[in-house]
Amino acid sequence: MSSIDTSKRTDQEEIMDDFELSGEELKKTLHDLDNINKWLGGNNITIQGVQKLLESVPKEITIEIVDVGCGNGAILREIAKWGRKNNHKLNLTGIDANPHAIKIAEEISEGFPELRFETLNIFSEEFKNQQYDIILCTLTLHHFKNPAIINLLQDFYRQARIGIVINDLHRSKAAYRLFQAFCGVFINNEIARKDGLISILRGFKKEDIKKLAAQIPSDKQEVSWKWAFRYQWIIEKEH
Repeated sequence: MSSIDTSKRTDQEEIMDDFELSGEELKKTLHDLDNINKWLGGNNITIQGVQKLLESVPKEITIEIVDVGCGNGAILREIAKWGRKNNHKLNLTGIDANPHAIKIAEEISEGFPELRFETLNIFSEEFKNQQYDIILCTLTLHHFKNPAIINLLQDFYRQARIGIVINDLHRSKAAYRLFQAFCGVFINNEIARKDGLISILRGFKKEDIKKLAAQIPSDKQEVSWKWAFRYQWIIEKEH
C-alpha cells in the first residue's frame, strides 16, 4: 500500500473542476457524491451551522441563504425541508459555475418553490455585488488554493449580513483510508472515487483553518471537528 502525504494541501485537479462535464455522467456522479455526503452525516453539519446562526433571529423574518458551488442542490433541498419543519421563512439560492449542474439542480428541485438556481462564477463582480443573510460553502472551499480562499472569505464576510457556514474536509491519512474502504463497498463510480480521494488531499488541517480565520475581521468564529472527518466552521458577522 503506497504511503500518503498529508503534510500539505495537494495541487491535484479534480475531474469535477471541469465545468464542461455534463450529461448522465455528471448526473450520476453528483448523485453518488450526495449519497456519500448523506451517509457520512455531512448534510447535518451544514444544517446545524444554519440553526446556530438563526438562534436569535425572529422566525417571521425571511432569511436569504446562498450555497456557493451548489452542485445539484442537495443541501439546499435538505435546508428547505428543515426550514419548513421549524417554521423558518427561507429564500434559498444555489450558485454553481457549471451550467449543466444547475440544469440538473433545477430539474430535481421541483416542489421547492423557495429554491432558485443560477450559473455564476463566485469570483465575478456580479456575484461580489450580491448580499445575503447567510452564505454556505459546503465541500467547495477545498477546490481553491489558499490565496483564492482568502479572497473568497473576505468577500463572503462583506456580503453576509448574519454569517457564513463552511463544511469541508479534514485532510488526514485516516480519512483517506476510510474513504478508500467505503468506496470499495458502496461506490461504483470512478469519478466519485478519484475526486473523493483528491478532495481529501486538498482538504484542511485545523492549523490551516486557523491561519485562514486570521484573515477575517471577526472574533466570532467557531471551528469544530465532526464525523466523518469534517470541519464545521461558523463565522458570525460582527454587528
